[in-house]
Amino acid sequence: MRTIFGIPVSPGIAIGKAFVQAAEGFRIPEQTIDADAHEAEIQRFHTALQFAKEEIIVNRESTRNALGQTFADIFEAQFQILMEPAIHGEMEALIRHQFFSAEHAVTIVMRKHMETFRKIENSYIAEKVNDLRDIEKRLLRHLLGVRKETLGLLSSPVILLSPNLTPSEAANLDKRFILAIVTEQGGAGGHTAILAAALEIPCIVGTGEFLTAVDGGDNLIVDANSGCVIIRPDTETVAKYRRIRDADVSRIESLDAYRDLPAETKDGEKITIYANIEFPYEAENALLRGAEGIGLFRTEFLYLIQDKDPTEDEHFDAYRHVAEVMQGKPVIIRTFDFGDDKSLDRYCGAPERNPALGMRGVRLALKRWTMFRCQLRAILRASAFGDIRVMFPLISTVKEFRQARRTAMLEVMDELSEQGIPFNKNLPIGMMVEVPSAVVMLDKFAEDADFFSIGTNDLTQYTLAVDRGNSNVNHLFQPDDPAVLRLIRRTVAVGNLHSLPVSLCGQVGSNLFNIVTLMGLGLRTISCAPNNIARLKRIIRQMSIADCKSIACTVRQMSSAKDIQDYVKNALRKAAPSLFDPDL
Repeated sequence: MRTIFGIPVSPGIAIGKAFVQAAEGFRIPEQTIDADAHEAEIQRFHTALQFAKEEIIVNRESTRNALGQTFADIFEAQFQILMEPAIHGEMEALIRHQFFSAEHAVTIVMRKHMETFRKIENSYIAEKVNDLRDIEKRLLRHLLGVRKETLGLLSSPVILLSPNLTPSEAANLDKRFILAIVTEQGGAGGHTAILAAALEIPCIVGTGEFLTAVDGGDNLIVDANSGCVIIRPDTETVAKYRRIRDADVSRIESLDAYRDLPAETKDGEKITIYANIEFPYEAENALLRGAEGIGLFRTEFLYLIQDKDPTEDEHFDAYRHVAEVMQGKPVIIRTFDFGDDKSLDRYCGAPERNPALGMRGVRLALKRWTMFRCQLRAILRASAFGDIRVMFPLISTVKEFRQARRTAMLEVMDELSEQGIPFNKNLPIGMMVEVPSAVVMLDKFAEDADFFSIGTNDLTQYTLAVDRGNSNVNHLFQPDDPAVLRLIRRTVAVGNLHSLPVSLCGQVGSNLFNIVTLMGLGLRTISCAPNNIARLKRIIRQMSIADCKSIACTVRQMSSAKDIQDYVKNALRKAAPSLFDPDL
């Protein structure tokens, strides 16, 4: 039994079998073979070994010719490891005596040696782990061939383990077969975290390397409440976590009593709670959970679930469905936001040196006019079926916003009018506030925008210069950092001054401690994952705006996120002790 730790980003407890998705997408489909098939399996192993040997020889010789012997020695070292008789013997013994498949035997032996090398405090020897990993991949590639499996072929529930899910992989997850997600990389504000919360799948990210210690089919426990993963748990630990999981379900059910209650503070202040969604089918769930509208409808899913561009009608059908389900409640659609952690080559071109600062958000939309026009036409057409609003992402200059609103949107409106297609000519048009420059110039944006929506994930990333998906620095990703809170306060103040609605749709709005500070800073509209709505209502109904303002007033004088977190937690224990009731 072994325990590893990461960042919990979507709560819950899961107990199940591991599905290990390696960097190249390899998974071992079968662990054992029939007892009388071992000789054929050994022959299959030797065939793969020969292919791998020839591959390394070609690489070694071509490298020697191009770069010289020093660089060719890299492949010579791999060749020596590959041809080591003792390693072959270990693999053959597992196949012959334990009836392991060749793939499983390769994985068991290679990863055992990787673990051994990792423990040696010698940088030269530790570096051999990369050689072993490369050899393992070569052998698996030749053994598996067309038998490689993908996430789309899952047929039973598993716990998905991966170095890091790509946006397209995340968008194509089938919730029926994913009990939990654990990734070596990623942070609290990354796409995997956002999607897991939307799908209500327990998820832990940023564990660091651990996949070499897990085999496909291993028993796992994922505690995404505290951020720990238990590999090959014993019977007692499994029984303990089953009790915790059952209690967790009871606590969640106890919150249902708040679902249909108004989000109103003890002193009568109304707070509006919207839902963030990724997929059209989430609209029904959002309504059932008590959402008063959709505060953020991310639209990248349409592009991520297929290899071709979605048609205008595919856009339109998705947007109209959500508008009709919400029965006249507001639906705020964010135009596509590719780039950074949601980069697709067919849209973003060659990989950029720093994608977070590159061609993403509205910049990409204005460059890809045909693609942008298609989406805007669909949004406008759908506006005839409900209270649809639109907002543009990653606005950093007034010029960008005016290009998107005054040029792009007006051109599409003119087209539809000429074609006699109905749409809401007074469609509210807003912007995401997620770049510090936008906050600084917000009074100028107020001349054109109908509303502001604060995206705290990117706002935190750009304010603190922290890549939210980088496990080396994601401990610095603190949405309640004083600098971020000052930017939020200014956004609310400018919105109030110009009588413009201001909402917040980042993950920070779902946090017990942050929501109180945000209300104290003047925020009155929050958008969160549907499964957090009842929880937020419970918090709001036990607080007064006077208490929130008092807490926020003290917070504004502090200079570190840690001090703020400690203070708010203690202040809440005094102001609303029932929020800390372990039964809830």
